[in-house]
Amino acid sequence: MKPSNASRNCAERSETAPDARKVRGQTLHDMNQAYEKYTADDQAVWRILFKRQMKQLPGKASQDYLDGIGQTGFTADHIPDFEQELNPRLMQLTGWRVKAVPGLIPNREFFELMADHNFPATTWLRRRDQLDYLQEPDMFHDTFGHVPMLSNQSFCDFLAALSRIALAHVDHPEAIEMISRLYWYTVEFGLIQEADGLRIYGGGILSSVGETTYSLTSEKPLRIPYEVGTLLKTPYIIDRYQDQYFVIRSYEQLYHSVSEIEEKIEELLVL
Repeated sequence: MKPSNASRNCAERSETAPDARKVRGQTLHDMNQAYEKYTADDQAVWRILFKRQMKQLPGKASQDYLDGIGQTGFTADHIPDFEQELNPRLMQLTGWRVKAVPGLIPNREFFELMADHNFPATTWLRRRDQLDYLQEPDMFHDTFGHVPMLSNQSFCDFLAALSRIALAHVDHPEAIEMISRLYWYTVEFGLIQEADGLRIYGGGILSSVGETTYSLTSEKPLRIPYEVGTLLKTPYIIDRYQDQYFVIRSYEQLYHSVSEIEEKIEELLVL
């Protein structure tokens, strides 16, 4: 899941996202996964998506992500249960949890969850006729794409720190737009240079069968070293593959850039 900006939800979710598990009047605090409502077809779709991505991710995904798949207990056999499977493991690894949300949530609530070490994830899963294209990220994107990276402490520390910066500027649309860009080009569409080559850590790529290969091998996009000032000024694309990707050297670099992020945002807001 991604933060919202002033005009639309960066998670590309509408308020009418097909979440059959959303209960009218239910508060965010009360929201749960309602695991028992997943159908046999939901489980079959999960198996198809999981096996398809895991067939191509070795050698393309960050090693920390691949390690996280095992550490958090993901399997092709069944949809992960947030409370019974993911959260006990995450709490031991980094102190984080997965929090079920209905889809679109306001910026303040989104960043409050993240600052408190809760990663927002929707609970609805795409249909069989949506395997290759989905306008709004579903539970496969939110969990398979993102949760394995929550096993990395530096990455988690970056998420929490970025969320605290966002909360300090949550009523300032221009600042939130800059933070959305940074989130987009790191958490969603980030690349990392590892010892064995260029790898993916962004959940938007890791959950996409097409962009996984495109981001690493296509000659079309630019691959730019991570630089906060440039990134904060770079608009992102929501309806096709990216024109550029930003490449970090390590997750420690990402976390240690937090103070620069805060300083650059303040500078840009007064220009």
